[in-house]
Amino acid sequence: MCAAATALAAAPTEVADVRRDATVLAIERVLPTVVNIATTRIVEYRDPYQDLFYQFYGRRAPVERREEPSSIGSGVIIDEEGYILTNFHVLRRASRVYVKLQDGRVLEAEPLVYTPHKDVALLKVRAPEGERFPAIVFAEEDDLILGETVIALGNPYGLGTSASRGILSSKARRPPVEGEPLGTQDWLQTDAGINPGNSGGPLINLRGELIGINVAVYREAQGMGVGFAIPVKQINEALSEFFSPEVTAALWFGAKVKGLRPPLTVVSVQSGSPAARAGLREGWEIEGVDGRPVRGLVELNRRLTAATDRPVTLELRDGTTRRTARVQLISFEDLIRQKLGLRLLHPTPQVAASFQVNPGEGLYIESVEPGSPAARVRMPAGSLLVGLDDQAVGSLYQVADVLMRKESGDPVILTLVVPRRLGAAYVEYRQVRMEARVR
Repeated sequence: MCAAATALAAAPTEVADVRRDATVLAIERVLPTVVNIATTRIVEYRDPYQDLFYQFYGRRAPVERREEPSSIGSGVIIDEEGYILTNFHVLRRASRVYVKLQDGRVLEAEPLVYTPHKDVALLKVRAPEGERFPAIVFAEEDDLILGETVIALGNPYGLGTSASRGILSSKARRPPVEGEPLGTQDWLQTDAGINPGNSGGPLINLRGELIGINVAVYREAQGMGVGFAIPVKQINEALSEFFSPEVTAALWFGAKVKGLRPPLTVVSVQSGSPAARAGLREGWEIEGVDGRPVRGLVELNRRLTAATDRPVTLELRDGTTRRTARVQLISFEDLIRQKLGLRLLHPTPQVAASFQVNPGEGLYIESVEPGSPAARVRMPAGSLLVGLDDQAVGSLYQVADVLMRKESGDPVILTLVVPRRLGAAYVEYRQVRMEARVR
């Protein structure tokens, strides 16, 4: 045998590590995007000495407030700017929220918006300006194979990040019902281990793509190996609502856009909205704003809401046809003034107490525009608006949400708490209903 052949035979051959299969690679790809979540809540603590303090000094001692652990859970980073998706029930009653990243850092996060009926909530990490985070990739909505291998990641029982493998046991068993809370019939089912604390963590396929958010597990007495996850389709619908000018900046745009990453597709347009007046149509794709391409739903929302005092130009694609449209977003204050002629304010705690309601249970009518729909039905300034079309209102968004769906001339029922002075020191508060027609 020649020397070269001998050397070649003696050289070690590189053998792939059989342990690094598709499951391992998917976990390695996704793990940097998974976070552990801990919440705290402020509780009031009263001790017996406070009553004694009152007896001697005629006033109560300040109530002591303590921060106590509230819940643990999981989440997943969905955008490089630090937006995190989790379950609403993980954050319920939380006063503060902390997330632990895979690099060991613990950062505070701000809850932004949630949808209880889908049990989905959005957070944003409070991080140094310009910091970027690894983000998970979403699977196609209907790209699910019954029996395919899936992996659940999360923080079970607060033990730290862990992974478990199983199969996709069942897809959603019924079409979604508008406005109804989601349940086991609407979720993905898996035998991958999902335990308390896993809530909010990602359920992924072997490509490392998000197919669901872990949400629940049957109790041991009810069934073993039966876990559930919110499907990516429901998550995308929630994100279309979360990342909208209406939710993030109190601006009326009037089009719902779907697609965390391009293509960004217009899925609905409200009649009479700024988007409708600009000519947007369902099915069109938004490719850019003011001559610059947009990389996703988060950036689109940021660029739309940055232009509050001028129209923005949208670059659109309709099949093979390229179009442009100029859209002027409208603030909720202007929308309410245009539709009803009211100027509404959030009442201070003192004003709310004078109306015998809690803060957030109504809006103070500061003024009524002469000749407006509100003026025509003699709606009194200085009253408290507490309902619209029999829906309780406590924010401008709730009022605007009703008015955005009204055409000119449509009726709207307003429920008010109206003060009426009886004598020098007594005020009676009456609840009245009025019908006005929006303009």
